[in-house]
Amino acid sequence: MFHQLKRHPFPVKAYFDFSLVLTYAFPKEQLQPFLPPGLELDTHGDYAFVAVAMVQTRNLRPFFVPKFMGKDFFLSGYRIFVKYHTQKGKRYRGLFILRSDTDNTTMQKFGNLLTHYNYHTVDVDWKKDEKGIEVKVNSLDHATDAEIKVKFGNEQTPLPKDSIFASWKEARRFAGPLPFTFDYEKETHSIIFIEGVREHWVPAPLEVEIAKINFFNSEKFKDTSPILSNAFVTTEIPYMWKKGVREKL
Repeated sequence: MFHQLKRHPFPVKAYFDFSLVLTYAFPKEQLQPFLPPGLELDTHGDYAFVAVAMVQTRNLRPFFVPKFMGKDFFLSGYRIFVKYHTQKGKRYRGLFILRSDTDNTTMQKFGNLLTHYNYHTVDVDWKKDEKGIEVKVNSLDHATDAEIKVKFGNEQTPLPKDSIFASWKEARRFAGPLPFTFDYEKETHSIIFIEGVREHWVPAPLEVEIAKINFFNSEKFKDTSPILSNAFVTTEIPYMWKKGVREKL
């Protein structure tokens, strides 16, 4: 019954030094094939979205473990914005994970044991100063090699030049991460949803100087043209993921 172990069996706590998210728009029909049963795309007009997240995490641990025993690691992830309608008629917005990377082998091992987040181990170089953040990711399979350089901005900072959004206010709806993350459990034809609880979540606009994302050069994206549409950062965020909940479709 290995699949039962991957349902996020206990709450997890962490602290985000920073969470950097670039959101790319795609014609919605291009992302539909990525979704499992039970989920639908969260759209804006004719577009759906993939978020590329880069997060420096500290003290991640099960909720019953003391903070000093938590793990520090870097996380990069690729997530589609989705919606899920429960059997009771409630609608939740959230994210469906395509792939996750980490520079910590322990996190990779236990992340794949307890979640469906598809963790891989990568090498990461990053720096953050008063001007902005730079990140370079090198993956063994080169599938998620990335280079990102951003400058801190404000509401007067221009949106990415090809953004489909008219304003930062409009773009903030797809700033991620959303309160819920969804997994599909094929063994039981169920959705597993995990609620995230955060404090002081105020996404600040960024000016993107470099954004090279090799993930979008893979075969599965060969007929797509991603449009960088927003870039936000949040800093110094206490975060917790609740125990996963299963709902049979």
